[in-house]
Amino acid sequence: MTNLQKQVAKCIRYAASHLLGLAAALSAAGLMLLPCSAAWAQPVAVLSNAQPQFDVREASLTWIDTQGQVTIDEITSDNEKKTQSPMLRSVADSTYLLGEKAALWQHYRFARATGASPDWLLEFPLPLLDKVTVFQRAPSGGWVQETAGDTVAISTWPEAGRYPQFSLRLASTGVHDVYVRIQHATYVNLPVNVVLVKLQVQRRQWQHMMIGGVLGTLLLLVLACSAQIWVYRDKAYGWYATYASLMVLLVGAWTGVGSQFFWGEFPIWNNLAPGVLGILCGSAALLVVRNLCSIRVRHPWFEGIVYRTAWLGLPLSLLYAIADRTYSAAIVSFYLVIVVVLGMSKAVMSWWREDVAGFWIFASLAPLAIATLVTVTRVLGWISSSWMSQYSITVALSLQVPLLLVALNIRSRDRHGIESREQAMASQDALTGLLAAHIFDDRLKQVVSRTLRHREPAAVVFVELVNYPYIKKTWGIAVAEQSLLRSVIKLRRILHDVNTVGRIDESRFGLVLEGVDSRTPVIELSARLIAAGLMPLKGLKPEVILQFHVAAVLLTERLAPGPETSSNLKDLLGSMAARTRRPIRFLEQELTRPAPLDGHDSLEPSILDGPRIEDAENSSHPMRQVW
Repeated sequence: MTNLQKQVAKCIRYAASHLLGLAAALSAAGLMLLPCSAAWAQPVAVLSNAQPQFDVREASLTWIDTQGQVTIDEITSDNEKKTQSPMLRSVADSTYLLGEKAALWQHYRFARATGASPDWLLEFPLPLLDKVTVFQRAPSGGWVQETAGDTVAISTWPEAGRYPQFSLRLASTGVHDVYVRIQHATYVNLPVNVVLVKLQVQRRQWQHMMIGGVLGTLLLLVLACSAQIWVYRDKAYGWYATYASLMVLLVGAWTGVGSQFFWGEFPIWNNLAPGVLGILCGSAALLVVRNLCSIRVRHPWFEGIVYRTAWLGLPLSLLYAIADRTYSAAIVSFYLVIVVVLGMSKAVMSWWREDVAGFWIFASLAPLAIATLVTVTRVLGWISSSWMSQYSITVALSLQVPLLLVALNIRSRDRHGIESREQAMASQDALTGLLAAHIFDDRLKQVVSRTLRHREPAAVVFVELVNYPYIKKTWGIAVAEQSLLRSVIKLRRILHDVNTVGRIDESRFGLVLEGVDSRTPVIELSARLIAAGLMPLKGLKPEVILQFHVAAVLLTERLAPGPETSSNLKDLLGSMAARTRRPIRFLEQELTRPAPLDGHDSLEPSILDGPRIEDAENSSHPMRQVW
């Protein structure tokens, strides 16, 4: 390489190094001037009737006061000097974690368009916002501040409502500066809207109508469940009434209706209500699901987890009230996620074993689970605040109420059916479905009493399956029980539905035939029954015939108390031989000889015919003394 070439290369390297240094200096200067240029370039939000509502966050400058000590005078006097950090352009979807001390400052510049309405509102549509203060210029030149939020009594709000909103005092001309100071312990992604007052009134009516419909439905459900508890004594309705009551309070807390109309003058509870009620609602939801679809027999370990997790909500609600708000939000979120997972898992397990109620429980929990996850992610700052994230709980409840009520009614109907069968077992024979012995005895006493008082004729018939012990010994208990069922079928075929039939012993049946005043109908029925028993059933293996003995009495012939009548008929059946040629027998008419009247030894012929109803009604008659 020649000397000339070396000198040219040296000059090129020197020039390149100086150019790189100059570029770096210019870049640093540009970065230093970038915040100032952003502040200088803050746009003015022009309010026009053509656009009655819009989000103004992108037109604001923001700054975080980490200690929360800066005043409005320090902010407006000299940003660079007093705050040691200039305000920067805001991003619409920015999420901030302020904690207990820090405060978020926002600066807005508004101007009215020609012919625009002077009535505008600056609203912060987040009912859970802790505290927001708005500073506006007074005509005297000073600053006027107004404050609203959960930690402030609603009587001191400038505009009472579900969430903070402030009237803008706009001059007819010029730019109007507004400063906002926001305090919120958890993650906040706060929408800031400017809305025309007329539009806000209409929108508020629609919102209150929607929320009122949900709350009204829940309250009606609570009243209906309370009535069901009193009528059916079903504790499932009690659990659901408790859950629905907590849901009413939760909807009121999350939508701001509760603070607006009920507990707005109690800032401490107003600030704690969403978290505490959220935990308690999750606990009640698990208890309701556990009561509706119990899987204790198949998965006792999982049932124990669900039960303990449900009651864990009580101490967690107390912990939420005393813990730091930054960590308490994580407690609520973690617990609600666990509740959703356990509740959905339990519903799926119940649905998997073909339980119809499990499907409806799953369908009712699905929208609520989605809404809970959306709300939790918003509280944790993972998604921005929106209409869906704020009202998802309300929409989910409007879907859950009818679906879960269907599951509750299905489960209640099943339980009532089981209880009805259980009660029927106390009055009916479990095998044959006939009346139990003690119920039949009561019916017999009633019939005897009516015969005594009103001369109503009736017959009492006892039927015995004579070869039952042989069938049981030879073919086993299954064939013996089948023979009893065949006997009941044959009895039902020859009797009317109004006749009383009961199983009074292992192989004996009792019949009460009302309106029978002669032996002929009883003999005909008995003969048909005996003949039907001797006819083998086609295709039955083994071929077992049924042998019946019948003992009967006409109450018009022999009137005695119910227990005595039953005892006499049983004795008559017991006196029959197994192969008797007289399988149908009646109790003979009982003849009584009362003492002579007026010293005469002669007896009236009518007395020899047996006791009369008129004599039985006489208190001095021996039969009357029996009663």
